[in-house]
Amino acid sequence: MSPPQNSLVVPVYGNSRSVEPLLDTIEGIEGQVEGGLETIFVIDGSPDDSREKLLAALPGRTLTAQVVDHARNFGSFAAIRTGMSRARGRYIAVMAADLQEPPELVVQFLRRLASGEVDVVAGERASRDDRGDTASSLYWSLYRRFIMSEIPTGGVDVFACNAAVRDVVCSLESVHTSLVAQLFWVGFRREMVPYDRRPSPGPSGWTFRRKLRYLSDSVFAFTDLPVRALWLIGLLGLALGSLLAIAVVIAKISGAISVPGYAATVLLIVFFGSINLVGLGIIGSYVLRAYETVKGRPGSIVSDVTSFSPDDRDE
Repeated sequence: MSPPQNSLVVPVYGNSRSVEPLLDTIEGIEGQVEGGLETIFVIDGSPDDSREKLLAALPGRTLTAQVVDHARNFGSFAAIRTGMSRARGRYIAVMAADLQEPPELVVQFLRRLASGEVDVVAGERASRDDRGDTASSLYWSLYRRFIMSEIPTGGVDVFACNAAVRDVVCSLESVHTSLVAQLFWVGFRREMVPYDRRPSPGPSGWTFRRKLRYLSDSVFAFTDLPVRALWLIGLLGLALGSLLAIAVVIAKISGAISVPGYAATVLLIVFFGSINLVGLGIIGSYVLRAYETVKGRPGSIVSDVTSFSPDDRDE
């Protein structure tokens, strides 16, 4: 049999409670797209029994599916990349396992791609009914302003692309990077679809640590702005130090200073020492990413793959 025309990638981490609603939703999507649908569930080192529930539930479903296990937790972007690389369809969509995005988006995405008029379709949040709205909006506004103007104001959580875009994105060997930013960096014909995001059904696995890492990966992988900002801070510090030196010389000549100022000395040491430390941290972040890329380690490791097909169940 020829492979399905459409592929759906679903990264799974801590989604045990949403397995049955997720499968119901995907079966509904399957009935609305032409050319067939395969679903690739990527278990990204999930600490709960999401994998066991999927393996137990899929034989009773009509879905064509793969359950791909990562050897450990590599992150959601690594899971999406793994799923995209294993997709056999001409059109590949990505959705979250917690069902925060409306499932009809996937149907709309795949239909737009099948029209041949666009290469990438992404969801753009018209509203967002969950916590962190202000902080997220501020972050993406700054990201659009200083790093990548093509990114939507609210960021991107769900998208779809054709196989040509998938091949280009998966060929990029950068590590510690943002898959979403890469998707916009490669270009191609894009279209944005507005939607209202649903509230999260439970505690989010998107911890502060993960957010901080995502922030650094999104910035350092796509702009030299921190280095240029550091250069500007260095120039301002040099100008400030020069003015202070001139003031000290004038005060010394006029007799206003008889003993060298202890406080001024300490303040100068702390100020310029802090600039040096910040600079080393910024430069080190770029060097680390170059080092990780040079090492050539894979972004993820697949430990097991289980396939499900309606034809196999009929036998």
